Amino acid sequence: MNDITVSAHITPDTRTRVVAFPDSGFVSVRIGGGPVDVVLIADLGTSDVLRAIASAATQAARELDGLTTPTEVSA
Repeated sequence: MNDITVSAHITPDTRTRVVAFPDSGFVSVRIGGGPVDVVLIADLGTSDVLRAIASAATQAARELDGLTTPTEVSA
């Protein structure tokens, strides 16, 4: 990954879009839908990295679910 740090808050209305550019050999993953979007450009050979990002996002979603799920209290 090239050096850049981007911080963005995800909101419930955040949109995602994947576009393939088969003639150029890459895909883009666009996240946002507001005045500023974050776009990941993935070249051939980086599918494992995209899978790792997807896995990390799934783990983060589970963590958020755990934060909002009421815990059972036994008396």
